[in-house]
Amino acid sequence: MAEEKKKVITIKLPHINVWMVLSVILAAVLVLNLTGLLPFKNTGLVALGSQDAANKAIDYINNNLVQTGEAELVSVEELSGMYVVTTSYQGQNIPIYVTKDGGFLFLSQPYNTSEVIPKQTETTQPEEIPKTDKPSVGLYIFSYCPAGTSALDSFVPVGKLLGSKADMKVKFFSNMHGNHELQQNEIQECIQESEPSKYWDYAGNYVEEVYNKCGGSGDVDCDKNESMNLMQKVGIDAEKIMTCVKEKGETLYSNDKNDASEFNLQYSPSIVVNDVSLGSDFDRSPEGIKNIICSAFTTQPSECSQTLSEGSASSSSSGGCQ
Repeated sequence: MAEEKKKVITIKLPHINVWMVLSVILAAVLVLNLTGLLPFKNTGLVALGSQDAANKAIDYINNNLVQTGEAELVSVEELSGMYVVTTSYQGQNIPIYVTKDGGFLFLSQPYNTSEVIPKQTETTQPEEIPKTDKPSVGLYIFSYCPAGTSALDSFVPVGKLLGSKADMKVKFFSNMHGNHELQQNEIQECIQESEPSKYWDYAGNYVEEVYNKCGGSGDVDCDKNESMNLMQKVGIDAEKIMTCVKEKGETLYSNDKNDASEFNLQYSPSIVVNDVSLGSDFDRSPEGIKNIICSAFTTQPSECSQTLSEGSASSSSSGGCQ
């Protein structure tokens, strides 16, 4: 892509007005807690039972962090002197980490549960997308980002509908959640490189078959085994893809990270259409994504007249990983 053609829109989001659950600082928190170096370990509060701490965390999240729907408690267990509270939000299980006194929970940063966060909204108007005969579309995500995988679920039916009319690709530009995310990024890069016609079948089942099984543990072997099982289920040569990961995965992934950097993308999900970045502020429902892409055609194909799901949960323009 020519540098002079790239146009970047900066999307300004409030400091804390969405549930950025994907930025969990898991490893650092657990290590610091074990070594007694966690700077807010002693909050002066009395230790709570696991259920009370979990309920306090859920109440805080629903009252301060989520803007659409509600988080629900799935389970709670003790780990390394903290509570791991598994929550369900927008159909996905997401672990959060709570100090035993319920004083702090960990997402992208620690939140003091005695403080109330005012909700704000701030967006910018997107630049007009130029029209082309075959639009180029990139959905930029982290493979273990809840908001990113939600956008991927919406992108899949659009890919199946318009994939032969537009140049559509899912691009990965961070592995902030660990080595299992790095591996998954490269797996999906290689499927799109080697067996693109079957990618949508893999991506459409990824959340249920891989993400939900391996996201909580962050286990690399789990990610690999469940990914290979899914590949076999949808008719992809799993061994071929894993060879690609070994030989070309790093290069493919680096290329997409470079593209994201050139567009100054920071949030998962973000979308770029015909070299115009819409950032993370877009309608993330299947119908919303379809309309964005269809607006970029010089002459819209007949497929654009088909109506896809408007999905209220995934149509939110806020929330993501940074």
